[in-house]
Parts: sequence; structure tokens; C-alpha cells
Amino acid sequence: MTSYYATDPTQVRLSVSAVVWRGAPAGEFLLMQRSDNAHWGLPGGYLEAGESVMAATAREVVEETGVEVEVGRLLGVYSDPAVQVVAYPDGERVQAVSLCFEARPIAQGEPTTPEETLAVGYFAPSALPEPLVPIHRVRIEDALAGAAEVRVR
Repeated sequence: MTSYYATDPTQVRLSVSAVVWRGAPAGEFLLMQRSDNAHWGLPGGYLEAGESVMAATAREVVEETGVEVEVGRLLGVYSDPAVQVVAYPDGERVQAVSLCFEARPIAQGEPTTPEETLAVGYFAPSALPEPLVPIHRVRIEDALAGAAEVRVR
């Protein structure tokens, strides 16, 4: 099972995620329930070689949720090893340097990696499902704060 707040990373990787707003910001946003640990979180994943961060964000959202998005502004950069190390079942411990973007849905389709996702839904900030991926909670809080500047944590 994937776990969070691990220590002693074995590698560093670049990841992306998106806060996909339905309606105006501070409306509902898209979450997906992960199949590896049943936690709810923002759609996202690791950058592939030769891919831009914008393309990776759009790809990850559609793969995991089926929602095609228009990727918008950068919300934050998250790299603190105290909260950004993920431990995988194979023993790998990845310190993720994560870029989180705002996005808006433009079309709904089917997930292309359904084995990664148990459920998908839009949620109001006051009704977040549990358990929530802990390293995503701060990203959601930053998005809800609505600050114009990019957060670096």
C-alpha cells in the first residue's frame, strides 16, 4: 500500500497535480479515489520524459478521471521532504517535487487508466471525502485561499 510521510528517499521525481474547479473557484473541485490505498486526492502523477508540465497535468487528469481540462495558472510548488516522500509497496521512497495547477473541465470522457481509480467526483470544500491524501490537503487549502502569488512549500 502506498503511504505518505515516509523518510529516507531513494530518488527524486517531478510530479504534477490539478485542482479542477467546476464553476467559479471556491465552487466544487474534482477528486479521485486511488485504488492503491483508497485515499481521495487530486488527480496527478509523474512527468514522463519529453513531456511539458502542462501536458503532463492534462494527461494525468484525463487518465485518472476521464475529464479533459484546460490547465491554468500554477498554484504552488511542493518539495518539503518532511511531507513529500511517498513510500511504495516495492520499497521505493520517492521525494516528489510537485507542481499543482488550477484547471477547468472542458469535456467528460472515460478514464484511460481505470485500474488506478476507484471513484471520481466533484466535492464542495466543506464536504471533502475521507481519507484524503495528506500531502494534497495543503494544496487544496492553498487553492481555496485564492492568493495571487504562487505558493512555494
